[in-house]
Amino acid sequence: MNHATFLQDLAMVLCVAAVITVLFHRLKQPPILGYLLAGILLGPHVKFFPFYAHDGTVQTLAELGVILVMFSIGLEFNARRLIGILPTAGLTTLIQISVMVWLGYTAGRLLGWTQLESIFTGAMISISSTMICAIALKEQNKEPKLTRLVFGVLILEDLAAVLMMALLTPMAQGSHLSLKGLLLTMGSLLAFLGVLLGLGFLLIPRAIRAVVSLRSTETLLVATVGLCFAMALLAQKGGYSVALGAFLAGMLVAESGATTTIDRLIHPLRDMFSAVFFVAVGMLVDPAVLLKHWGAVLLLTTVVVGGTITSVSVGAFLSGQPLRTALQAGMALSQIGEFSFIIIQVGTLTGAIRGHLYDIAVAVAIVTAFLTPLLVHASEPFSRFLDAKLPKPLQTFTTLYGSWVEKLKAGSQTETFWKKVRRMAGFLLLDAFLLVVIVITTAATLRHWMPQLKQMLPLPPDVLRVSLWSVGALFAIPFLGGVLRETRALGVLLAEAAIPAVPEGKLDLGLAPRRVLTLALQMAILLAIGFPLLASTQPFLPFGYSPGLLAIFVGIMGVIFWKRAVNLQGHVQAGAELLAQVISRAGQIQERHHEPTNVRMEPAQVPEQVVQMVPGIGAPTTVSIGKDCACVGKTLGELNLRSLTGASIIAVTRGEERHLMPSGKESLQAGDNLVLVGTQEAVTQAKALLEKKEGA
Repeated sequence: MNHATFLQDLAMVLCVAAVITVLFHRLKQPPILGYLLAGILLGPHVKFFPFYAHDGTVQTLAELGVILVMFSIGLEFNARRLIGILPTAGLTTLIQISVMVWLGYTAGRLLGWTQLESIFTGAMISISSTMICAIALKEQNKEPKLTRLVFGVLILEDLAAVLMMALLTPMAQGSHLSLKGLLLTMGSLLAFLGVLLGLGFLLIPRAIRAVVSLRSTETLLVATVGLCFAMALLAQKGGYSVALGAFLAGMLVAESGATTTIDRLIHPLRDMFSAVFFVAVGMLVDPAVLLKHWGAVLLLTTVVVGGTITSVSVGAFLSGQPLRTALQAGMALSQIGEFSFIIIQVGTLTGAIRGHLYDIAVAVAIVTAFLTPLLVHASEPFSRFLDAKLPKPLQTFTTLYGSWVEKLKAGSQTETFWKKVRRMAGFLLLDAFLLVVIVITTAATLRHWMPQLKQMLPLPPDVLRVSLWSVGALFAIPFLGGVLRETRALGVLLAEAAIPAVPEGKLDLGLAPRRVLTLALQMAILLAIGFPLLASTQPFLPFGYSPGLLAIFVGIMGVIFWKRAVNLQGHVQAGAELLAQVISRAGQIQERHHEPTNVRMEPAQVPEQVVQMVPGIGAPTTVSIGKDCACVGKTLGELNLRSLTGASIIAVTRGEERHLMPSGKESLQAGDNLVLVGTQEAVTQAKALLEKKEGA
């Protein structure tokens, strides 16, 4: 390599990137967009720009950037942190990634791309951008709860991206899409990870601690960067991406306990080379190709935004997040970024995918990056709008579901209970795995034996194909039944832990809320199992099969769920009537004793027998509206309490008047007594808003 050319290219890349990113900073846009634009200008396809950088030089620098970025991401991973975010972000990430891989593959096939290109497309659009999310949330000062959820999902997405790259690399290098090929790929990956991590955990943390004890930042920086590149080289020699080796190096270094010090040393170096990486990505973009494939850009942008918002919102809500937080998280994560480019680069460098897919990926990243701040800004009013438009039964369900999950998480279940849960989950995963094996085996058999069967049997090819798939379906039915059976049993077990059942023969007052909770938990489990099944088997199934199956499932479950939600609405209305009567009687007693008429009953003051008569609505809380409260004279719609906090008002008593399940048109007056339901956090926030004094 010519040293003068290298220096010239490096100076050109960094100077142009600096000028453009300063401009983007002024415009309050993510710097990643500036880097990409700098790359497009410096690339060979833009003729009017007077400067041109040699792509070979920039690609070398970009690879350094990938290694350092992946090393920094690996530093953020440790077992304790992963365990801490799994309860809130685990289900959300599993559903989101599975849905997006499935949608990306389907979109790729609709566009006429090959199976391998469609698989890369699914992987590409399934990972959001940490950099863009961080900037958007910071600029708009979003609440800590939302930020924790979003970054929890991003951490798990990064981990999933590393695993996908590890599997896609041998596939891009020619590994066949078959059961044998997948098993060999997974087996070799597990063996590689086992050896590398086994030796790494024994040696690397101790070695890093020894270097730290020398108290020399220069020595620590050189040692860690050297280790990072050594692990990247080992991964490359093993047939995997350098990104995988760098990530593992960071993860092993993190076990030394010196993460903060090392990250502070690496951070400036990583930022510089990551900028060069994004410039290199932009250099490969041909604007003429984008004009030719504008339809694909539009389709994938729609899939990224719509699919991410829907999947993240559903997953976050089912994991116990308020509807408002779930929607905001989905809108914040609806873009692609750093990992998407790295994944596409794996396919491009090996020749597994055509070059135009790289241009499309960059275009989708740019469009979604511009859309993200707008979506984050619009998430608050959109969540209010959606909450107001939901039918009453669904509004009641969204309020109470969080309190049920909260009770389930905080419950004092025995070790026997959790053993049952683990056993059922184990059988569920086994049945799901065997379903995948049957689908892949049937597809492989069809491909292998179809020519011989055509010669042996005088039947049309379509008849033979349907016959073989029918045989596979017969083998799959017992395992599909096992999935449904274990899902139902697990849903019932978890629902009864949140809303205990009564002995047989006694009146079950908690039947309605327990039934809808059971169904909701079953749907959550089926989505967590079903979408990974669809994502992993879709390359082997006839195209169009999985969307049709999903539509049937959603239709059936939707009808059943609506009926149970309506029953829940009746149950809550009866409970609201009972609680309103208790408040009215308490007010009458106070009047007889010449006490203040404003009744304020904390959850502990509501008689236990009353709470037991309306199980499933949590611990009802009452709030009295004073004359100096700011909410006096405002309607419930104007207060927008449920959307802002997640709590709901199920009854308003005003002297002898009782307003059950009040609408948004109901206005509050001084002396009103309100009954609130929801999670403890939601009820606390709602009380604070209702009791806020005028002018405070």
